[in-house]
Amino acid sequence: MASNGAREPLLPQSPDPALPKTNGQVSRRYLRCRSAPLANVDLPEKTNIGSIHRSDSIFGKLHPSFRNVAMCLIGYLGIGAVIFYLVRHQITGMKTEAVLDAIYFTIVTMTTVGYGDLVPNSDLTKLLACAFVFTGMALVGLILSKAADYLVEKQEVLIIKALHMKHKVGPTQILQEAEVNRTLYKFFVAFFLLLLLIIMGTVFLVAVEKLEVIDAFYCVCCTITTLGYGDKSFSSEGGRVFAVFWILTGTICLAQLFLYIAEMNTEKRQKEITKMVLTRRTTNADLEAADIDHDGAVGFAEFIFYKLKEMGKISQEDIELVRKQFEELDFDHSGTLSPSDIKLAQAPSPS
Repeated sequence: MASNGAREPLLPQSPDPALPKTNGQVSRRYLRCRSAPLANVDLPEKTNIGSIHRSDSIFGKLHPSFRNVAMCLIGYLGIGAVIFYLVRHQITGMKTEAVLDAIYFTIVTMTTVGYGDLVPNSDLTKLLACAFVFTGMALVGLILSKAADYLVEKQEVLIIKALHMKHKVGPTQILQEAEVNRTLYKFFVAFFLLLLLIIMGTVFLVAVEKLEVIDAFYCVCCTITTLGYGDKSFSSEGGRVFAVFWILTGTICLAQLFLYIAEMNTEKRQKEITKMVLTRRTTNADLEAADIDHDGAVGFAEFIFYKLKEMGKISQEDIELVRKQFEELDFDHSGTLSPSDIKLAQAPSPS
């Protein structure tokens, strides 16, 4: 405690230029607070939009999860290519180069496209195909949740700057808008990327596989939706080289697009609930339910908890977990936390 009886701050504080100055009066401020320290903080990095902190999801370097997924994908394709190369004589259909066909067959199996231009023709290859289709579907799900989402998020800043070409947008505004409209921007990126892949695939099939435009577009749609009738496919060696990269990218991009549509619908529903909670009249029953400590009055923190629960942002279980941690840290059971409480509560027990 300080010598003048005033309570010392929990953390060293520096003047906040954004705070209004008062003449000896203490202003109660609830809407602005110091952020909780991040678990992993990167140093500011100079970018083309200024010096800002780079987050892992948008501005960061290659995320470890992306590297892990890439390693899994390379491993899956490598193992599949080796195995299906060794059993290539037990696979029938339109063949080109042995190694390329093995990789192509692995990709077609993984994405569940299944054209039918290469078909397992023995018990062993059929069992191998069954094993690889299940592991491949699991890997595609992993890519959807990690790598594809990461790559799409990298383009958010470019979209925001393009939408505000006539106005100067600072790094803070970019980060704020990216946070508010994150799913919408990811949907736009996935949509235009998918459109580009459809055009690329159609043009390639016309130019290399010599298909008619309608047939080429039909083949593209059958591929990215994993319909794979098999009447049209990549049969040439050059076509299969292109298909190895294009099929995987196209099928994942389409699945990601549908995922963002579902996510936008969920966010829309959440916003409607939030608006309803904030606009409806507060009743005495609400005050009674919000009174966590049962003292007959509802404080600011209690009101916030109650509204967040109504919005579905937090649950009673979340509050109980935090309350339990608070009680463990409140070593002197005073109802408040101080540096001495933290020190005593987290001190190693004597052996």
